[in-house]
Amino acid sequence: MAVQSWIDDLKSSQKTALIHDGKRKIHYLFTDGKEMAEEYDLKTDELICRKWRQKSALGVQGVWQVEVGEPVNMPTALDPDVIKENCSNPLFMRKDTKSSFQWRIRNLPYPKDVFSVSVEPSERCIIIKTTNKKYYKKFNVPDLDRNKLPLSASALSYTHANNTLIVSYQKPKEILTLEQELLKEVKKLKGTGEGDVDCKTH
Repeated sequence: MAVQSWIDDLKSSQKTALIHDGKRKIHYLFTDGKEMAEEYDLKTDELICRKWRQKSALGVQGVWQVEVGEPVNMPTALDPDVIKENCSNPLFMRKDTKSSFQWRIRNLPYPKDVFSVSVEPSERCIIIKTTNKKYYKKFNVPDLDRNKLPLSASALSYTHANNTLIVSYQKPKEILTLEQELLKEVKKLKGTGEGDVDCKTH
């Protein structure tokens, strides 16, 4: 079963834990050389961030790709023009809850009835469209892909408030069980508390 296969991959990976700044940070190094880094809130056990990186064919370390949490390339104060442009552009990010995968798209100042959110099972993705043709986004749910679980339209819902579209996808029971099992594994790790260290691979 694919879910079991992913659990086995997680269990067989090399893991390093660090407790810092109210967060439990876990670094995974998989047998294929891929790395995954996760951050959990120490109080709530909620996943704050998950990112991935892998080496290129030439062995060069790739950049971190954020799957859950704030995007790495958030606007900086270095270039005022960039800030102006990005402040009004839609900003897409994923921030899960205990029971749902959740995506937030900020800077979408349209009424809720303009939006259409649907599942495309053949492409294994979710599609957001607007009737005014101002926004279009197609994205997959990596957790479902990794575990080879189907996408279900009935699990999808969305709401709109404060210029932000919030798309939720109810986690299937297989994912909820997997997350509980992973959290147990993570809590067994002996975390160090000596500042923020960058996990290096050798």
